[in-house]
Amino acid sequence: MGTYEAQFAGMGARCLLTFFMVAWMTLCVSFTGCTERRSGHQVPLDDAVESDSLSAEGEDAGEDASIPSAADELFDDFFFNFAANKGLQRKRIQYPLPIYKGDVVTSRVNKGAWTIERFFMPEGYYTLIFDKPEQVDIVKDTLVNHVVVEKIFLEKGGIEQFYFDRIRGEWMLTSIRQMSIDESPNGSFLAFYRRFCDDEDYQLQSVNDLVTFSAPDPDDDFNTITGMMVPEQWPAFKPSLIPRGIIYNINYGQTCTEVNEKVLLIRGVANGLEAELVFHKKNGVWKLIKFMS
Repeated sequence: MGTYEAQFAGMGARCLLTFFMVAWMTLCVSFTGCTERRSGHQVPLDDAVESDSLSAEGEDAGEDASIPSAADELFDDFFFNFAANKGLQRKRIQYPLPIYKGDVVTSRVNKGAWTIERFFMPEGYYTLIFDKPEQVDIVKDTLVNHVVVEKIFLEKGGIEQFYFDRIRGEWMLTSIRQMSIDESPNGSFLAFYRRFCDDEDYQLQSVNDLVTFSAPDPDDDFNTITGMMVPEQWPAFKPSLIPRGIIYNINYGQTCTEVNEKVLLIRGVANGLEAELVFHKKNGVWKLIKFMS
């Protein structure tokens, strides 16, 4: 082969190699883009609420909203999405949804008549009520298949219970039940707590003679004080947030009875806030005996 022919062959080989490299890079970029589009990343709650609020009630941009299958394993993961996304909420309701008062169905709600329920999302925190501290870990149990979310109207004395069941691997809202606080196993505590959160004098009277506590140091934001305190010290160390008006409880299947101890847990949705207040009833009187914030 002559010099010219050899140079031409070399150029042809280099062109062919360049063509294959460009084709391969284009193919890789294409597949990478598909992988990113198909990934099941959960939309941040703030983004979901913001984009959802731009949709008209009758024609939701998020009507086909979905969540990763893993989010159905833990109720909390599902529920925060359910409360934040209109499209997902409408999809995860069994219609016509029965509304109970006691054991009687008073009405049924069709899909077109459903009003989106934001639960505690606007406040950015929620409450949980347990009979004892050991029950707190049940929120992480992936075997739970039935959960009741309670919206508690302290001033009106009523409770709206939202019943959720995991059906074929997906959480669904299956019914709503309305009841009075007096009918609740937490009735005595809720009647006490209504006054506790609204009346500062009564709140101080309801602090035990000695209270075990752990709280931020009022003189140093980076330190925590742990020990015992007397009622007079309560105003200085009490949690910055004591929910009132409408509070929530989520029953994951834990025993809930009219016992002499209640744990009120206050948790932020996305801000890391957490406070725990433990109350004990002695001789018919509720007292705060421990808190951590």
